[in-house]
Amino acid sequence: MDLIGYDKTWGEKVLDKKLLANHVKKDQSSLQKHRMTESFAEAVIPLGDQPELRNRYGNFQQTVRFGRLLEDLDTMAVHISYLHNKSQNIILNGRELSPIVIVTALVDRIEVKDTAIQVEKNIKLSGFTSWVGKSSSEITMKLEQELAPGIWNHVLEAKFLVCARDTSNMGSAAMNPLDIVTSEEKAIFELGERNKFIRHKETQSSLLNVPPDNVESTLIHEMFKKTIDINSGSFRSRIKPENTVWMEETLLKNVIICFPEQRNLYNKIFGGFLMRQAFELAWTNACLFSKTTIKCSVVDNISFRRPVVIGSLLFLTSEIVYTESNQIQVKVLAQTVDPKTSHKETTNDFYFKFKVPANHSIPQVWPKTYAESMMFIDGKRHW
Repeated sequence: MDLIGYDKTWGEKVLDKKLLANHVKKDQSSLQKHRMTESFAEAVIPLGDQPELRNRYGNFQQTVRFGRLLEDLDTMAVHISYLHNKSQNIILNGRELSPIVIVTALVDRIEVKDTAIQVEKNIKLSGFTSWVGKSSSEITMKLEQELAPGIWNHVLEAKFLVCARDTSNMGSAAMNPLDIVTSEEKAIFELGERNKFIRHKETQSSLLNVPPDNVESTLIHEMFKKTIDINSGSFRSRIKPENTVWMEETLLKNVIICFPEQRNLYNKIFGGFLMRQAFELAWTNACLFSKTTIKCSVVDNISFRRPVVIGSLLFLTSEIVYTESNQIQVKVLAQTVDPKTSHKETTNDFYFKFKVPANHSIPQVWPKTYAESMMFIDGKRHW
């Protein structure tokens, strides 16, 4: 916190951030290269050693609240990025400060092992900077749980994309490049390059930019035909296929007032808090839909489009957008509303996949409108 001059009390100005503005670098030519190992960090959540923490992390199923772990992963990713860029730090009035601001831009796919995360055993987070562009970097982390003293079980791997911003968080700033030395480091970096290419390709092929492909269009039409009453001779007379639920009936919403208590280091709402709130709404929706106990298996492509300002109203809308076999895909859309002007902005998209017990059957979600068909295809793409 002290590294960026954190305002410990809301409204208090600990540091004039303009003093750091002249130290922000816009290109990497003068910045020192760092090895991946230099940013390696690990932290333990001592649930086994400190039972009092279990009230914060535990749920009613005696397992760990996954939303809390998303918060911790977000904090860890930013911490690791500051470690990687530590050579940019300066001494100002006797204090070590970072002239750049690190923010989370994207959470890439997280696949969770099909084992319960126990609330009475320690959890370890670890990670490092695995790829660096000009002003962004990929942080690769893993989460493990201690089964016995010194024996750790792998639970998940997560990749976060973070960005460097200038002191006022209004423009981009340069990150320290990576110093690639070993063949293992080269392979890790090349994987980061491939991930960047995949993200770019997915953005270009978004249904907001281009129409569905031929296979997807055929699927939409076949699903539409199954909802037509042939005897009516009309496209307007719709019937719901057997063992299905209309997508419009799966909407579940929540509204949150954004208080200073949930602010991050830069006086905006903490991204980890947003992820936890979105996840818990998605979990609730999937639980109501399936009418049984569910488990998160995948977190896919959480994007942070805009910061959420303190004092705004946060509207979270969840919807079941795709189902297959015994799994459910939930999309959560986050939008902020200025209570004074009623101006609305989309800030985040979240995708969560949940698994239902194999012996429990669920209905299939079915789109009725073209917009819902696009959401169905989008959910299928994130499968």
